[in-house]
Amino acid sequence: MSQVRQVGLLPAGCQPWNKDVCAAHGDRFAYCATLAVYVYQLDHRYNEFKLHAIMSEHKKTITAISWCPHDPDLFASGSMDNLVIIWNVAEQKVVAKLNNTKGIPASLSWCWNVDDAVAFVSHRGPLLIWTISGADSGVTVHKDAHSFLSDICVFRWHTQKRGKVVFGHIDGSLSIFQPGNKNQKHVLRPESLEGTDEEDPITAVEWDPLSTDYLLVANLHYGIRLVDSESLCCITTFSFPSAAASVQCLAWVPSAPGMFVTGDSQVGVLRFWNVSRTTPIDNFKLKKTGFHCLHVLNSPPRKKFLIQSPTKNHYTSSTSEAVPLPNLTPNHAFSLPPGHAVCCFLDGGVGLYDMGAKKWDFLRDLGHVETIFDCKFKPDDPNLLATASFDGTIKVWDINTLTAVYTSPGNEGVIYSLSWAPGDLNCIAGATSRNGAFIWDVKKGKMVQRFNEHGKDGIFCIAWSHKDSKRIATCSGDGFCIIRTIDGKVLHKYKHPAAVFGCDWSQNNNSVRIWDYTQDACINILSGHTAPVRGLMWNTEIPYLLISGSWDYTIKVWDTREGICLDTVYDHGADVYGLTCHPSRPFTMASCSRDSTVRLWSLAPLVTPLQINIVADRPWEEIIGNTDNAIQQGTAPLLCGKVSRDIKQDIEKEAGNPRVKKLKWFSECLSPPGGSHNLWNLVAVIKGQDDSLLPQSYAKGIMHLKHLIKFRTSEAQELTTVKMSKFGGGIGVPTKEERLKEAAEIHLRLGHIQRYCELMVELGEWDKALSVAPGVSVKYWRKLMHRRADQLIQEDKDDVIPYCIAIGDVKKLVSFFMSRGQLKEALLVAQAACEGNMQPLHLATPDGSPNPDDVCKEDFNELLRKVSRELAEWHFQDGRAVLAACCHLAVDNIELAMAYLIRGNELDLAVCVGTVLGEAAVPATHYALELLARKCMMFPTCFPSVGYRNLAADLLLMIPDSELHLVKLCAFYPGCTEEIDDLHEKCKLPTVEECLQLAETAHANGNVFEAIKNYLLSQEPEKALPIGIAFIKEYISSSDWNLDTIYPVLDLLSYIRTEKLVLHTCTVARNELLILYGYIGALLAIRRQYQSIVPALYEYTSQLLKRREVSVPLQIEHLSKELDAWRACTQHINQLTEESSYTPPSESQRMIYSTLLKRIKEEPLKGIIGPDYVTGSNLPSHSDIHNSCLTGLKIQGPVFFLEDGKSAISLNDALMWAKVNPFSPLGTGIRLNPF
Repeated sequence: MSQVRQVGLLPAGCQPWNKDVCAAHGDRFAYCATLAVYVYQLDHRYNEFKLHAIMSEHKKTITAISWCPHDPDLFASGSMDNLVIIWNVAEQKVVAKLNNTKGIPASLSWCWNVDDAVAFVSHRGPLLIWTISGADSGVTVHKDAHSFLSDICVFRWHTQKRGKVVFGHIDGSLSIFQPGNKNQKHVLRPESLEGTDEEDPITAVEWDPLSTDYLLVANLHYGIRLVDSESLCCITTFSFPSAAASVQCLAWVPSAPGMFVTGDSQVGVLRFWNVSRTTPIDNFKLKKTGFHCLHVLNSPPRKKFLIQSPTKNHYTSSTSEAVPLPNLTPNHAFSLPPGHAVCCFLDGGVGLYDMGAKKWDFLRDLGHVETIFDCKFKPDDPNLLATASFDGTIKVWDINTLTAVYTSPGNEGVIYSLSWAPGDLNCIAGATSRNGAFIWDVKKGKMVQRFNEHGKDGIFCIAWSHKDSKRIATCSGDGFCIIRTIDGKVLHKYKHPAAVFGCDWSQNNNSVRIWDYTQDACINILSGHTAPVRGLMWNTEIPYLLISGSWDYTIKVWDTREGICLDTVYDHGADVYGLTCHPSRPFTMASCSRDSTVRLWSLAPLVTPLQINIVADRPWEEIIGNTDNAIQQGTAPLLCGKVSRDIKQDIEKEAGNPRVKKLKWFSECLSPPGGSHNLWNLVAVIKGQDDSLLPQSYAKGIMHLKHLIKFRTSEAQELTTVKMSKFGGGIGVPTKEERLKEAAEIHLRLGHIQRYCELMVELGEWDKALSVAPGVSVKYWRKLMHRRADQLIQEDKDDVIPYCIAIGDVKKLVSFFMSRGQLKEALLVAQAACEGNMQPLHLATPDGSPNPDDVCKEDFNELLRKVSRELAEWHFQDGRAVLAACCHLAVDNIELAMAYLIRGNELDLAVCVGTVLGEAAVPATHYALELLARKCMMFPTCFPSVGYRNLAADLLLMIPDSELHLVKLCAFYPGCTEEIDDLHEKCKLPTVEECLQLAETAHANGNVFEAIKNYLLSQEPEKALPIGIAFIKEYISSSDWNLDTIYPVLDLLSYIRTEKLVLHTCTVARNELLILYGYIGALLAIRRQYQSIVPALYEYTSQLLKRREVSVPLQIEHLSKELDAWRACTQHINQLTEESSYTPPSESQRMIYSTLLKRIKEEPLKGIIGPDYVTGSNLPSHSDIHNSCLTGLKIQGPVFFLEDGKSAISLNDALMWAKVNPFSPLGTGIRLNPF
């Protein structure tokens, strides 16, 4: 199992270099970064898009992707290294690969007229067609599409007319080819270009989906035209509101005949058009940066949006089918069609926009689009990480939310290095390839200083002194290292014989350390990387721990004492450049790479024994040491850094019981970001801490229910009153209108209806205000109606009429008509009023009857808990068990909070939190301690060392009535008699010799459990096997047995020492034990709802029964029937959101399943029911290459290798398996320990 866990991923943004870099099909969409394709898939349960896979095989820039129109699992990609790849998304693998394409595949598309062919073209052609499989497989040249006079920008196959294809060129012309027709090359240039050599590149071209001949064309400057490819004439030229607007991309809307959308290239304006009019129907500004590409999904991903497509025939077109539009006024918004647009922007932003609902279904606002060279944590805030990239920007990320919060203006060329200003100065110094160095004020969003002392030479490293905030050092390809003040005054200039790639400030003085390591003795050579090493980082707490990042795509962790590699991480898809960690969170590391991603890692598994020492309250000398002791070979890990020393000093100053603070502070130090701080804040609230002591960050996380309304009201008030600074808010900061809208939405959810209405009025959205105003009172609604009517009368608008009639204000309406000279209208209204058709509104008075809307408070509490459970499950399924626990603590559900920590394998945190919470968390805390002790019992090569043996015992001694747990520990412990007796003494158990005597006595008296227990503790533990197995077989043979009778005996037997169990003399007993535990494990898995491993456990048991000579009362046919019954009776639960048909179980299956449930009974710890899901399980990586030996499927997330070193299962499956069956799935009798 990997010692370094991936806990966070900041995906790359969409590249702005090439055209066809986004695609979609059904419930998936994809976009290209520079070197990888990111595939997002709809999670039907939560109706949101999640990152499903990162496809990375290209070594140079990806030029285009195209989704297969016939198969939603296949798409193709091309790249600058003359490579075309066919991918299978479902299996996340390469299906086919075409090397040496005789030119760069600059544009690429699946052939609509052939099932398995991809066409691609470079520059001026020819068009090449690759048939992937079959008798005609190979590459052929299109017989006509070649020898063009201008480079090709884009090409499109017709989706209906077989073999018809159009090319758009740099010079603004089109080339159209159709089998059986005359070829048309370089036709339909914009009129303004005729007779000139000027170029106006085609930015987009799309065939009309309802016509064989019509074509939408966009030129960068000329704009959009609808042209006829047969008559070669322009049908319509569309007009933009501003001459400055230009189109980067366009797409037809499949659900609305005649409608298409465009994306502006200067500003992110999405425009809706209909071919029946030359101006846009509607415009929406989605972002400040321009569009790069746009793709409207053919089939919207939600069932509710599926509509019948219009009948197609040869004679229709989008023009003939278009619905004539009404004359729209500014107050009559056109109803937009259902549909989703994948939008990619020039700043790397990617989103899926719901056009009908006018909202984002998914938006990733910013992302680097090229190599990330450097990353650094902010000195005074471990939650902010800055990254510097080849794309010319620095971005600052919140690593808790994994979102970009600031980005520099850009256009800096390549940025090689960055350095934060010390303290809270909120500035970053950057080093560029050609433009010198700069200081960027993060909050103001602008450059405040530039340094050009190195001329045009690249600056490879920049370092801001953290002892003297006025000094900055740079080193460059010109061979100089320069120290200057922040106002540009050069203080020192050091000459080096060659280019200087690194410099740093000492933490003890103000000098620059430039090491020439060739003059010093080499202590050790760390061999293992297969390419140059670019990133190096010493851990600030463990002095011998060194992390290296290399151009071989890997990160390695080294123990420099012995020169051994502790772990290798393969998750990046390209060269690794930067490594960093924050001193206050020394076991969370960030890395950046040429694959344009930033990844977050937890190094805590490397120091697991240290974490358990803290939990077990061991002496300080077993937790904190000095560097000289720590670097001795064979020494257990000890903390030696400033953070741990500071924690120790603070704890020693604490009055009373400092254990709570010790657990909390060390937990926050060792835990990765993602909720541990939030969790401890909630624990403090539950324990009665004064609200004034809560940190400011508390309000940004998951709050306790008693604070929710108060804090959200305060937030709404802040949003209402906040003013923009004179500098503006930087990129992406909301406008005042957006803030007011957000505030209004918060007030509405808090039930502050009147405040919502007033804010809507301020925003001019009267209809929204009036629609909910009756929720305040009819009196208030009427008052609001009067205000609206008065405003409309002042504006002299006819819209006032319905308002006056609704409130029965006849006088006001008559006066309005008369003032406008509409006397007939005034007469009509007056007459209608006389006849009683318009009644003034009378308000009903309360009669003292009880309010029918009063609902029992208990119902609301139950609703609140239901919502919290759903939110927790959403976090949990997203790989964030700690935040899931926070959701339950927020509603005081301690039992479920603890359960989610255990199911996420956050055992150390569960014990720490449970210890502090006390009585309510006791059962779960004891279970977590038991699992932690099992973890200690299997430290590689460490157990049976005395230290870990005692550590396991100490953990178990924290559980009251822990004798049985201690028996299991002592039974499993291998060693000589003296060592075992020492452990028995510590655990207050009889000596080995006494245990043998007690076992024989118990066996003679027929006390099976005592006999097994004492035999296991003796020198002859194998004698326990036949007694226990005979007992279990006898019970299973009866018809009324249940798990609670058998499991305690079986579980105890499983702790027999491994070296005894694997003896040849124990073969029969071992096989029977493995089969019985396999079957009982399957039943336990059903009880705990471990759906993914139930079939595997039944199959494992059946295979052992088939292959091994045993005599157990189990039959393969019966196991098969039980499994089928379980599947049949639980399929409706598992397939509620699936489209597959549901077949009800047969009567016999119902009876079998009913019998199973009677045997299984209920789980004592109800909260732990449900599958395990560890942090990082949802994160795709480039190391996802292993298939599970349980399911045969590719493993996503952490992998657990079995004892043969080759067979692998997912860590989640390993955890669940070990909790219900401690023996390996390979059937060797070796215990599984993935904890």
